[in-house]
Amino acid sequence: MAWLFKHHKVACAAAGEERAPNGFSLLPWLLLGMGSLSNVFGGDAADPLLGGLGLLTFNSLYIYVTFRSFTRKTREVPSTRVALVLMTGVTCALALAYGGTWLLFFPLLGLATGAAVRFPHLRLAGAALGVLAGAVAVSRDGWDGLGIAYATWISTMVTAAILSLSDAVRQLRAAREELAHRAVEQERLRFSRDLHDLLGHTLSVIVVKAEAARRLATRDVDAAQAQLTDIESVGRQALTEIREAVTGYRQGSLSREIDGAASALRAAGVEPVVRRSGPPPAPQAEALLGWVVREAATNVVRHSGASRCEISVTGDGERVRVTVADDGRGTDRPRTTGGSGGTGLRGLAERLATAGGTLTAGPEHGGFVVTAELPADAADAADAVEEPGTDGVPLAAGRPTY
Repeated sequence: MAWLFKHHKVACAAAGEERAPNGFSLLPWLLLGMGSLSNVFGGDAADPLLGGLGLLTFNSLYIYVTFRSFTRKTREVPSTRVALVLMTGVTCALALAYGGTWLLFFPLLGLATGAAVRFPHLRLAGAALGVLAGAVAVSRDGWDGLGIAYATWISTMVTAAILSLSDAVRQLRAAREELAHRAVEQERLRFSRDLHDLLGHTLSVIVVKAEAARRLATRDVDAAQAQLTDIESVGRQALTEIREAVTGYRQGSLSREIDGAASALRAAGVEPVVRRSGPPPAPQAEALLGWVVREAATNVVRHSGASRCEISVTGDGERVRVTVADDGRGTDRPRTTGGSGGTGLRGLAERLATAGGTLTAGPEHGGFVVTAELPADAADAADAVEEPGTDGVPLAAGRPTY
């Protein structure tokens, strides 16, 4: 008996590693009833017909219960419980009527019970079944029947433990595959959104400067050459940023974004005014606020029709605020607070909220104003910028779009 349970454990463990177990993994244990079948056909049973009907009933109930026990939905329905109770009654009746090898139906009943009953009710069910098996076996075979009680209890507990472990392994594998899939998707989105954001801003600057160079080419060659030099510089910077985006090491800079925004605004005929006061923010907060400046300046160049744009950065050591205000067509552009508004500003609002900050944008004083505020030492901003998806908000959801 010990040998049988040892190999049952190995077989179930192997089934759990290779594929999801099912009722077929418990069918071979019906061979324990071969002695009873031999008694029926050999004429050793007192009533072969009744014994044969009992054997058929037991096997049918065993197959029904075990096959329904590997799916939680069917395992917990009343019909499975009723079949298990009927199986218990048939087992007791056959064991009391015939004894001997018929007592081996109790370990089979333990296998079915272990498959159908899981924690937290398993301990009580296993103990009750072991006591029942022991009482019936002792009444038939004396104290030697205690081995049947132990075999019944151990078959119940081992089967339930192995199947529960198999379920846990399958759930962990499914979770691991899901995490791997999400990691691939997030990295793909990170790359595509980073590339989109970088090219959207850079191409806007190049287009504006190219238009300025074309206008100046006939009347001010030096100024046109200066614009062409800027185009070359912007292109080289874009190549560097794209390489950094590909490798995932791009770290934004508020100062660099402000300088780039001022250059783009001047090329578009918009007078930039930059004001900074207070201590500099932490690098993580600075990187995230740099995206705000980039998005807001690009929108000014593309949509505002403004003649003047003011970029201000203020801080008091605890919080830092960036404001981008223009004097253009503010009433033609929607207000954004938190998660509403344009796609790019909405994404920035989500990222700022993750880092403990806020973003508002909308028409104000005849123009359009974007205001972002963050804790000066926003630690969560590092995750939002450098490690997409690690804080539960994929980076792709936060990148501005143009």
